Amino acid sequence: MSEPTTTSEPLLRALNRMRSVLLDPERLVKAVASGRQRGTQPAWRRAELRYVDLKSGTHLQITTYDETQAFTSNHLLGDPTALDDLLEVPFANWHVDTVAERYELLVTKPTTARVRTTPLALPAEGGGTKADAPATTFPHDQAKQRLLPEDDPVFVALGLSDKDGRLKPSRQAKYRQVEEFLRHLATAIDDARTKGRLRTPTAEEPLRIVDLGCGNGYLTFAAQRYLTEVRGLPVVVTGVDVKEQSARHNTEVASRLAETIGHCDAAFVVGTIDGVELETPPDVVLALHACDTATDDALARAIAWEAPLVLAAPCCHHDIAAQLRRTPTPSPYAMITRHGILRERFADTMTDAVRASLLRLSGYKVDVVQFVESQHTPRNTLLRAVRASGPVTGGSVKKEYDELVATWGIRPKLGELLGL
Repeated sequence: MSEPTTTSEPLLRALNRMRSVLLDPERLVKAVASGRQRGTQPAWRRAELRYVDLKSGTHLQITTYDETQAFTSNHLLGDPTALDDLLEVPFANWHVDTVAERYELLVTKPTTARVRTTPLALPAEGGGTKADAPATTFPHDQAKQRLLPEDDPVFVALGLSDKDGRLKPSRQAKYRQVEEFLRHLATAIDDARTKGRLRTPTAEEPLRIVDLGCGNGYLTFAAQRYLTEVRGLPVVVTGVDVKEQSARHNTEVASRLAETIGHCDAAFVVGTIDGVELETPPDVVLALHACDTATDDALARAIAWEAPLVLAAPCCHHDIAAQLRRTPTPSPYAMITRHGILRERFADTMTDAVRASLLRLSGYKVDVVQFVESQHTPRNTLLRAVRASGPVTGGSVKKEYDELVATWGIRPKLGELLGL
């Protein structure tokens, strides 16, 4: 990576220059706006922008966050209205990643900004050129510079790509899922480090990541590979799964990777989520598609470890759904649970809302976001939690939680595990 340059310039000029980058799907990878300018109160505390490929074409996706919720909208190319409205919001910081540069804009005065520009070293494309790309590879996908290209050794070892580094057609959805998860992981780690919630790792004290319920380790290996090889962070990952077959499979993958790339700091153990013991508490806890209340077990372990950063993608919300079937629906909400499909969807929402609330009570700042489009996987909700304080013993959060569980007559598993 080349040396960065820093300039001070009029705010409007800096924003207008950045606008042209944000409107270019062949350049933009991701942009994040946050903070507030002095003396202002923005409508949103944070905004994230990226381009996504939907059935109707490429769209600019904007996700905005208030104090409690995330709101996602998709906008057709050629219509800058939503972006222009967002640029009017008095954010204090913009962090923009493109395929070639990284821009960091800080508002220093009401009309002045400091812009730091860092050229990025573009990853090798395996010796090929764009002309060598298959006909199904669109310019939008090429320009986006995937965080881990499909010919990366980790995808070959995991069986997502063939021996020649070509993504298997049947594994495209999994590849997209991994890619989008890595984007959220990178953002979460950057935010937590910037705010002093997550330590800076060193070779002697690497970042310790544990993946609870790791299964066949797709996201485990991808996270380790991306953070070490692309981001240059010393990272050690530990995968935990109750199945011995998973541990054997993942250990073999780690061995093959080590032979290919020279090292692979990944270890896998057999054990239950609620029973695993680690010599050193982890810095980052992942719980990705742990089934039903296994997600609650994972969140409880993360809270007990006081893990600075937690990312959980829940799966199979059976527990609360079963309780709603057995418990009379409080008035006037009978219409929500009268139809089975609506009751199940409502149970999914309630389960994750309760988990987010309990994480907040445990001292975490929580975002609930969509981490990949539903056409790639229906299990696409991500709980992103950063430890911010000690447990909350009272106040509005506790009152809201108590009233919710009392009104609906439910006993959330995570609440029981936390003694609430």
